[in-house]
Amino acid sequence: ELPIIGVNTFLGKDGSQTQLPGEVIRATEAEKQQQIKTVQNVYKTYENIAPDYLRNVQKAAIENRNIFEALMEAAKVSSLGQMTDALFLVGGQYRRNM
Repeated sequence: ELPIIGVNTFLGKDGSQTQLPGEVIRATEAEKQQQIKTVQNVYKTYENIAPDYLRNVQKAAIENRNIFEALMEAAKVSSLGQMTDALFLVGGQYRRNM
C-alpha cells in the first residue's frame, strides 16, 4: 500500500479554524480501473483534436499570456497529464534547489 503523502483540510462553514476530515478515503480497485478506462477513452475520443488545443496552451505560455482560458478549453479534450506535459515541453519542469 502506498503511503499517504497529503490530506486535504477544510475551513469551517463559518470561516472558523481548519478542520481535518474524519477519515482518509481511498479509491477501491474498481474505482481506480474505471478512472483509468475513462482517461484512455478521452485519449481515444479526442486524439485528432487534442493536439491543437495543447498547442494553444503552449503558444499562450510562450507568448507570456494568461494560460487559464487555453487550459480550460484543453481540459475538455485532454487529460491533466497531457496538459502538464505540453507545458513542460515549452517551459521546462520545476526542480526545487536542494
